Amino acid sequence: MASTYSALKLELIGTGDQSGTWGVTTNNNLGDTALGEAITGTQDVNFSSADVTLTLTDTNASQPARHFRLRLTGTSGGARNLILGSGCQIEKVYLINNQLANDVTVKNTTGTGVVVPAGKSTFVYNDGTNVGAGINYIAGAASSGANSDITSLSGLTTPLSVPQGGTGSASVTGVLKGNGTSAITAATAGTDYLAPPSGTAILKANSGGALANATAGTDYVAPGTATSFTAQQTFSGTSSVISSVFANSAEVATVSATAATGTINYDVTTQSVLYYTTNASANWTVNFRASSGTSLNTALATGQSVTVAFLVAQGGTAYYNSSVQVDGTTSGVSTKWQGGTAPTTGNASSIDVYQYTIVKTASATFTVFASQTKYA
Repeated sequence: MASTYSALKLELIGTGDQSGTWGVTTNNNLGDTALGEAITGTQDVNFSSADVTLTLTDTNASQPARHFRLRLTGTSGGARNLILGSGCQIEKVYLINNQLANDVTVKNTTGTGVVVPAGKSTFVYNDGTNVGAGINYIAGAASSGANSDITSLSGLTTPLSVPQGGTGSASVTGVLKGNGTSAITAATAGTDYLAPPSGTAILKANSGGALANATAGTDYVAPGTATSFTAQQTFSGTSSVISSVFANSAEVATVSATAATGTINYDVTTQSVLYYTTNASANWTVNFRASSGTSLNTALATGQSVTVAFLVAQGGTAYYNSSVQVDGTTSGVSTKWQGGTAPTTGNASSIDVYQYTIVKTASATFTVFASQTKYA
């Protein structure tokens, strides 16, 4: 009768087989080759940036998958799998020593496995279907003398990497802290750390050192909501990227049943277009300022400009803008009219549109580029 093989691939000599030579097979089974590998053997399993699959075949010659301790070496190149392939779906314990730079999952070709972190060693148990943790309980590890479940660390005096010298039970829920010597205790919310509030809102820190839910519209601008900015907003962009793009936007226009005459204060912070709908009654001076309480010289930095329009209704007798001021004076103001000539009359029975681009070139020094256009 021919030989057969056990799950560990130990050769089982058939009745009457290998007469006079069975000693060689028996020595291979009982010596370092077969049982020795399964009980005390260490085998390097070399990775080369790919998963590795081990197999067990019908031979009592040395086989990596039969060894007790598997030392994972080589180059992982990322998280990898050590697959226990054909012939390896048997009940067996392995000591896995992961010397790679990445995690390795030990598993059968199907079923669940165990992740062995880089640089760590652990026992795994193959039940023939799944690979699971080899140890989840240590007898006598609890400080009270009771048995301890490693999964929950219940009652451990020095669990895993916790510093030595802790007293009492380590069965603590929440955040842990060291006391500066060797013991570990539960941390106190509000004293040792900021306790997060409930809910799913954006968080903010208050003056008392705690976290609270932030309020939309008060602490931050909520996306998709109408927002008014009262402070100056600066959009810089870069030398290769436009800082802002506006689509579907509007400018503020002030429409007033007023006749142009005298000095007209144009506040650039409240409007971009000013429209007087009553016919002008005399030539006028336009005075540009930021507002009644702020000069344009204060509002603009050197090298900045503002562009506005003034729409003036004209009757049968037309009038025109005869002088341009900034902050109540023509001093420091150089007005350049389109075409090179300032207007000397208006356009009767029409609307004259004046456009002004005011450039601040130095402190209290402005160049105004102006034009007059007839609309009828």
